[in-house]
Amino acid sequence: MSVLTLRLAGPLQSWGSSARFARRTTESAPTKSGVIGLLAAAAGMERGDDAALAALSSLRFGVRIDQPGSRVRDFQTAHHAVTGTSMPLSERFYLADAVFVAAVAGETGLLTHLHASLRAPVYPPFLGRRSCPPAQPVELGVRDGDSLHQALADEPWQAAAWYRRQYQGKATVPLTVLREAEEQETDADYQRDQPLSFAAEQRRHALRTVVSRTVTVANPDAVPRQAVRPRHEPLDALEESA
Repeated sequence: MSVLTLRLAGPLQSWGSSARFARRTTESAPTKSGVIGLLAAAAGMERGDDAALAALSSLRFGVRIDQPGSRVRDFQTAHHAVTGTSMPLSERFYLADAVFVAAVAGETGLLTHLHASLRAPVYPPFLGRRSCPPAQPVELGVRDGDSLHQALADEPWQAAAWYRRQYQGKATVPLTVLREAEEQETDADYQRDQPLSFAAEQRRHALRTVVSRTVTVANPDAVPRQAVRPRHEPLDALEESA
């Protein structure tokens, strides 16, 4: 068992688990469907290949919120290429300046293949939508023998330098982890982002369990406390004692 970790950072991200007509929202963190889609694209998997998708969907998924970002709204419109008529105005939401660490756990050979695919992708990765490219390569590495939770706890803090400044006085920082529940965890919620098919004519998703946990990571920019200098007695007092 191994864990592949990814750094998901860019000017804009959008991780929608549902879309209603002209309104397309985003979750506050990457979805499993979105990250599996990123991995599938990098590996060159075709949309209708449900057998290959099943192997990726069986990976256990988790994400750590290193820098939550802010939600922004955009309005878009388009014209039909044939008729020239205007399409309905659509409302789309994004996360700006967010940074996440995503992780998938599974068989070592598969994760090693996916890691190599991310380094030389067949199709370029994007952060939820094609209009949201990553700011830098997304792969962090493969951790052998770690659990999903442990990998998300051990990965160094990936937030931007300007964001980390507000924590300079703290040696550690608490971060939220959203991951698939273990069998013994009974406080799980459900999210419909377990991909079953990416086929263009009928995309299908199932429910999966999600638990929220907190991990504590080291702050690389922590300012060390100044050593307390000993107080010296006045010179007169030293002369009198002599």
